[in-house]
Amino acid sequence: MRELDAVLQSFAESSLATLDGADLARFERILELPDPELFAYLTGRNAPADLDIARLIERVRSSHRPRS
Repeated sequence: MRELDAVLQSFAESSLATLDGADLARFERILELPDPELFAYLTGRNAPADLDIARLIERVRSSHRPRS
């Protein structure tokens, strides 16, 4: 999905270098999620059961600023 790519690319460009090893591993887990599940998390329709993943999802969401 192009929308997911845009959000994840924005996060990677702005924040990937600041992740510690644990968050980097979590980000890799996020990338392996099926697109519909990841989309639901990033849009706030669902929340991950794993609180650390949920925290990182929120960080990804807040890093994305749509271009106008």
